[in-house]
Amino acid sequence: MSNANLAITGGCVCGAVRYQINGSLRPVIACHCEQCRRFSGHFVAATATRKLYFQWLNTDGLKWYSYQTGLRQGFCQECGSSLFFEDEQGERISIAAGSLDRPQGLKIAAHIFAAEAGDYYSIDHSVPVAMDGSHSVQLPL
Repeated sequence: MSNANLAITGGCVCGAVRYQINGSLRPVIACHCEQCRRFSGHFVAATATRKLYFQWLNTDGLKWYSYQTGLRQGFCQECGSSLFFEDEQGERISIAAGSLDRPQGLKIAAHIFAAEAGDYYSIDHSVPVAMDGSHSVQLPL
């Protein structure tokens, strides 16, 4: 988990989307569902934080794509970086771990939707693996 006393920043490749987190990050969950694979070009490795800790610094390039009512994925429409996943009614925002500016000491804590994983890679079974979306990785307070 990150140090909640220091602001964590991140963004896209070109800088048209920037954000700051003033709280803790959840360990990384690797999602292998078809939607995430298509969105990112591989599986998605995402951390998350509570929305109350999340702050936008620049949204000039931010674009949301909603593939199901209430669920949306955020990306930069300028450089194409895949950045966010959000249940609009939920308390968290999931953030592509690779979009963080500095390493935060995060580790993959679970793999989800393993039944939909691509056939060109192997899933590391040293952490919990779920065939569906279930996991026990908690969002920090």
